[in-house]
Amino acid sequence: MSVAFRRESDEEHLEPRFELPIPAGPNLVTARGRALIDQRIAALEGALAHAPDDEAVKAIRRDLRYWATRRATAIETDARRDGIVGFGSRVVFRLAGKERAITLVGDDEADPAAGLLAFSAPLSRAMMGAEAGDLVAFNGRDDAIEIMSVA
Repeated sequence: MSVAFRRESDEEHLEPRFELPIPAGPNLVTARGRALIDQRIAALEGALAHAPDDEAVKAIRRDLRYWATRRATAIETDARRDGIVGFGSRVVFRLAGKERAITLVGDDEADPAAGLLAFSAPLSRAMMGAEAGDLVAFNGRDDAIEIMSVA
């Protein structure tokens, strides 16, 4: 029989499953961020016990590897208390005429819609080291951000 008529395995046509990417840099977390990681791991371990099939088990185990790595590499960091923008700071600022408030948190804790921005985000990095009253360069403008307050 010709090789052309042989049925190939369905496995040969599946997309490869890669590990979840770990963000570059240190894994700084707040106390809340560490608790969220622990909650995520507990939820995944619970889901593993009730996984309906092998594919679900594989997906859950992949997520567990990611979160276990994040827990193992977590560096719990306190917010700065000296009025300078840094990890954990709550910053009120004016950008493009709008006043906004954000808290700088770890990568896995970030939720921009809730005002939680990753410390590694471009906006956060631009404000690092600034104080109330400073004008900060961002997006090609030297005075794009005005820092109103830092807590």
